[in-house]
Amino acid sequence: MSQRTERRGIHVDQSELLCKKGCGYYGNAAWQGLCSKCWREEYQRARQKQIQDDWVLAEKLQREEEAAYASSQGAQSQSQSQSTPPQAQPGQSSLGPFSKFEEKKTNEKTRKVTTVKKFFSPSSRTAPKKETQDGKTPSPSISRQSSMETDRVSRDFVDFLKNLQKPGREIHKQCRAFIESMSCKKDLTADELSECVQDFYQNMSDRLMSHFKGSSECVEQVMDQVEKYIMTRLYKSVFCPETTDDEKKDLATQNRIRALHWVTIQMLCVSMDEEIPEVSDNVVKAITDVIEMDSKRVPRDKLACITRCSKHIFSAIKITKNEPASADDFLPALIYIVLKANPPRLQSNIQYITRFCNPSRLMTGEDGYYFTNLCCAVAFIEKLDAQSLNLSPEEFERYMLGQASPRQHDAEGDWPQTGPVLGTAAANPVLAQLHHNLELLSGLSSRQEKLTEAAQNLQSDLLSWQENVQREVKDILEKYPLEIRPPMASAIDADNVENDRLPPPLTPQVFAG
Repeated sequence: MSQRTERRGIHVDQSELLCKKGCGYYGNAAWQGLCSKCWREEYQRARQKQIQDDWVLAEKLQREEEAAYASSQGAQSQSQSQSTPPQAQPGQSSLGPFSKFEEKKTNEKTRKVTTVKKFFSPSSRTAPKKETQDGKTPSPSISRQSSMETDRVSRDFVDFLKNLQKPGREIHKQCRAFIESMSCKKDLTADELSECVQDFYQNMSDRLMSHFKGSSECVEQVMDQVEKYIMTRLYKSVFCPETTDDEKKDLATQNRIRALHWVTIQMLCVSMDEEIPEVSDNVVKAITDVIEMDSKRVPRDKLACITRCSKHIFSAIKITKNEPASADDFLPALIYIVLKANPPRLQSNIQYITRFCNPSRLMTGEDGYYFTNLCCAVAFIEKLDAQSLNLSPEEFERYMLGQASPRQHDAEGDWPQTGPVLGTAAANPVLAQLHHNLELLSGLSSRQEKLTEAAQNLQSDLLSWQENVQREVKDILEKYPLEIRPPMASAIDADNVENDRLPPPLTPQVFAG
């Protein structure tokens, strides 16, 4: 890879992370750069306009049908009056079939107008569902097949609400009713499901705000528990629903990240030195956190994984630079972590958080800031090109097709050189590490050669020593043959050399008595 003195890097102005409406909250790419509050207002405004247009169209169709029916009615009356003489009495018998035809036509017209109005009515999608399930017990499958985690969350939620006494019972009742109602809305789109959940959040938050008399901290605690309880129960039905293309986007993003496996930390201008053990540990923890996001069910828990990942990145940058990390340092590092981790179902998790998380968390605070940066990182990866990495289009194309690798190119071009390459290696940490490893290998090779030579010398010395010892033993045996003499019998005191100093033995004496 050719080295260039000028590098563009990755820079995102902090103003680009904020809502395009200028409200001061964080925006989101899924909401066309708007915050959740402004997006809901725009969505409601567009929906009301669509409903009004539908009503205008329904009224227009109704007037046209009435006009067509009136003209046909007039033509039939005129033909009837021409065919039947006014003085004929049997004419009354002919009015019977015509009156039945008129009644049938009126009923048909009423049915058509009612159908058109229902079609354009805001509640037209849920009404047929309720009519078909009036005789059924609204028992969601999630409640029938609740997992251990769902049961644990339910118990924790009930224990938490016991401290609120009467309001707690009302909150629990409303949450259960909402879950029951959501089980009857499986035909809704993901955006409509999101709107239902967000409306419930808003209504519940307004009621809690009036109950706690404006204490936002208490309201936030209760809403966190409400979100945890509801989304744990609804997770299987609202995460990556079949009505969306989230799964298709997941596969596209995963394949895109796999194709970019060759991107190095230097190409992204990331201010992290993975050779430092503390930095390497933080990188591993950041990767683990962003992968762990997929195992969580609650949007708040998924956001917590993103926040922990981001804090590990800031710590790694701070250790490398010996100074606090800036926002310009954070985004390239986050892109690098996402490329190394390739988190499972990344798009589905982002959409799930966007649709069903408490909007106050996404608009403000560190959770909202880190989540917005993650969305920017994913958008950057999807649009990554040669210019973003300071490469030529030809190099970028070869790397993407797997025809070349920047690491192989560096190895072939730089390893045989000595002397002048040191300046390049000092500027490139990867090359510096490669040269350091080469020096270690060279030293180990020379030490191994010396060790092998010493071992061979030791082996020859042992062989010669053994031969010398055997020869000397043989010579001594020949010069001084071994004679084995029989043992000689001797007295007890034969070996005592000091017998002359002993007193004479005692002699027996006889005494006459």
